[in-house]
Order: sequence, then C-alpha cells, then structure tokens
Amino acid sequence: MKKLNYILKRLLQLVPVVLGVTILLFFVMRAIPGDPAVIRLGIRATEEGVRNLRREMGLDKPLPVQYLIFLRDVVTLDLGTSIMYEYPVKRLILERLPKTLYLAGYATLLSVLITVPMALLAAMNKDRWPDQLIRGGFMLALGMPQFWVGVILLMIFALRIRLFPVSGFGETPIEHLRHMTLPAVALALQQSSWLMRSLRSDIIDVIRADYVDFARAKGLRERLVMTKHILRNALIPTVTILGLNIGYLVGGSIVIERVFAIPGMGSLLLNSIFSRDYTVVEGITLSFAAMVILINLLTDLVYSVLDPRVTLD
Repeated sequence: MKKLNYILKRLLQLVPVVLGVTILLFFVMRAIPGDPAVIRLGIRATEEGVRNLRREMGLDKPLPVQYLIFLRDVVTLDLGTSIMYEYPVKRLILERLPKTLYLAGYATLLSVLITVPMALLAAMNKDRWPDQLIRGGFMLALGMPQFWVGVILLMIFALRIRLFPVSGFGETPIEHLRHMTLPAVALALQQSSWLMRSLRSDIIDVIRADYVDFARAKGLRERLVMTKHILRNALIPTVTILGLNIGYLVGGSIVIERVFAIPGMGSLLLNSIFSRDYTVVEGITLSFAAMVILINLLTDLVYSVLDPRVTLD
C-alpha cells in the first residue's frame, strides 16, 4: 500500500513535467521551417489546394488554439493522423514501439552483463595492469560515437564475417535476437563505459567498509560476501546512473536504428522530421518522454529492493 501511494504521488508530481514537455514540443515543431500542407501535396500543390489543406489540418487557426487542440488530443490519447502516411499515429507508434523497446532492453542487459564482471575485476586489481587495461578500454569506448561503432560492427561482423544480418528486425524470436545483437552492442559499449567507472569506484569504497570485514570474520564464503555485502551495496549509486542513461540510450537508438535499417520509432521519427509530419513527431516525442519518466520512477522503486533502509516517502 505504501508503494502504491508513493507511485500515485510521483505520477501526480509528473503532471507539470508532461505539460512543460507538450508546450516545448508544440512550439519547437511550429518553429521548424516548412509547410506540411505544401510537403504533403508535393508537385500538385496549388495556392487554393494548400489553403484548403491547411484549413483541413487546422493549421489556419492561431497557435494558442492549435496548442489547446493538441493538448486535448494528448489527454484523450488521440494523437491524430499522420500527414505523410495517412495512418493513425497511435497505431504507427504501437507497431514500431516493440522494436525500439526490444533494442533498448537488449542494450541495457548487455551493458549490465559487461559492466558487473569488468568492474569487479578492475576493483579487485586496483592500480594493477588488469585495472589499467579495463579502464583504458572503456575510456576508448566512451570516446567513440555510437553510430561510428555501429558502422564498424556492421562492416566487420555483418559484411565481412557474415555472422549477423545487415539490417531489419526478423520474423522469429531467434531472428530478432540475431538482428538486434550488433545494434545493441553499439549502444551498450558506451553505456557500460559510464557504468563501469561508477561501479568500480563504489566497489572499492565498499570493500573497505567495516561490515565487509565483519562478514569475512564470521567465516562467510567469499562468494557470498561479494554478492550479498559488496556488490549489492555498490550497485545502489550505479542504479541511478543506469536509470538516467537509459534515457540517453533511447535517444541513441534513433541513430542506430537508421544505421541498421530497423523499422522502429527512431527511423520513423527521423523520416517524420524530414517530412514535417507534426503529428508523428509529437506522438513519438511524447512516447519517449513518457518512457523516461517511467524509467525514473522504476529506478526509485529498485532502490527500496536493493537497500531496505530506503523508504518510499
């Protein structure tokens, strides 16, 4: 019951945040040069045709009125119809969202699987050559742009060695896994670079704690000391960084989806920006914002699981 009250309270606090996102998104989109009516009509555009289409799309109304209509549609989850695809935006998002979530979830899982053993190895060998090698490697990965890493992985493992597909999402669960491996690795390398630095430092600090010495003095096995006392406590600050970076990871997936031709939300967003498809851009951006907000909420809930001393007040 306490957690439910906390979740409801946090959701109510997020209402002003969502309202601010809608205001910023609406007016930024209207500031982008280009007329959606002209773009939609293309070579058939005439002055009368553009005027009629603008009236049909509601673009002839004052901006404050357009915003209120947009806000009403957001509240009722009616995201309108795509200008270019002539298809409901909600259905477009629902068709593409699972692919983007799959990629983000896969990349997050890989980043954790990479980070935890590497951070443990580096912390246990502080200032020795394994530590220096691991930190140097992750620092190098941190400085490489994700799209560049994606292109290199594509050239080596898809075009030359041909271990993985070049593009697409696949049809079966096994094909999904194979198609998403290279994009997920490209996203996970930079994500794990941030996480490894944080987790390594936290593990080094926790190892020196009195309760760790006490656990060893009681005769607990080293594996139990490492997992229950050291790693669990060291993970708490890293969870914060992971929760914040998932938002950046979702943003990074936009470019990675373009590199690997994945039919997800990222590629749809870029195509819609180029075609001035206001309704699709607004719908996708709001979806991304909602995901980041929910991830931050989930991060707070994970705190209470890792550390019982954290109260949800």
